[in-house]
Amino acid sequence: MEHDEAAPPPLLVVDGANVVGSVPDGWWRDRRGAAERLRDALVAVAARGVPEHPGPLEVVLVVEGAARGVTGLPEVRVVSAAGSGDDRIVELVREARAGDPARACLVVTADRELRSRVGALGAAVTGPRSVRR
Repeated sequence: MEHDEAAPPPLLVVDGANVVGSVPDGWWRDRRGAAERLRDALVAVAARGVPEHPGPLEVVLVVEGAARGVTGLPEVRVVSAAGSGDDRIVELVREARAGDPARACLVVTADRELRSRVGALGAAVTGPRSVRR
């Protein structure tokens, strides 16, 4: 799929808690540090893309709980959810779809309920492995 230069890049929204929790690497001892490591790894994803969408991508990492307050980078916007991370992800997808219904929107999560909620809004869904290479 070739990217049209006039169109905005595909939007990749990452469920930070779900993706961090998909690898038992001790993340529970330092949730903020784990979110920062994921943010840093997403810089390469923003450039190269994921199997479903070649880069460049606009990447948004949604964090919650102890990971709130992680700062963004030029390549990765970080959104701290005031409440439920899942609810914030749904809001971001809804806003993106309302702003440009033709724009590709992909959510990274293994959470079944969230997959269903964003799928109903027209977003595609992929699992944590697509950004954990």
